[in-house]
Amino acid sequence: MTPNPTYSFLVMVCCFLCTHRMDLVKHTGGCHCGAVRFEVTSSPDLHVFQCNCSICTKKQNNHFIVPKNLFTLLQGSDNLTTYTFNTRIAKHTFCKTCGVQSFYTPRSNPDGYGVAPHCLDPGTVRSVTVENFCGEKWEESMAAHQSIRDMSQNPAESKTK
Repeated sequence: MTPNPTYSFLVMVCCFLCTHRMDLVKHTGGCHCGAVRFEVTSSPDLHVFQCNCSICTKKQNNHFIVPKNLFTLLQGSDNLTTYTFNTRIAKHTFCKTCGVQSFYTPRSNPDGYGVAPHCLDPGTVRSVTVENFCGEKWEESMAAHQSIRDMSQNPAESKTK
């Protein structure tokens, strides 16, 4: 029997796609009082940053980063307020009613969002890996962690760079 090259090629492509596809789910979440609700498309295996800069320490701001186009604010835009300081690049948004910051625009990734994993609804997170980020030495930490900026890029865009 002669091997079919088309069949062999298709099997190879399918194997590649199955092993290299990005496993994405739609998470939903929001603030404590329910006024702010969002959905975000991300891996079920979250890579969360624990930062020790002044504001993250005070707020215990652990977050994972996503591109803006994978985040949708479903309700509550009129119930959000924003705090900025220092460089004013980070936009610390939080609910006016309950004070919970369920997401924000991080200084490291102003083209994306930092989402608080503890504000996600149960059922879509498979695992959480926490990485410490030394926000006290922000510039040095950013230089040492070259891939952090790519986390707010679309997966397709990151692969073409």
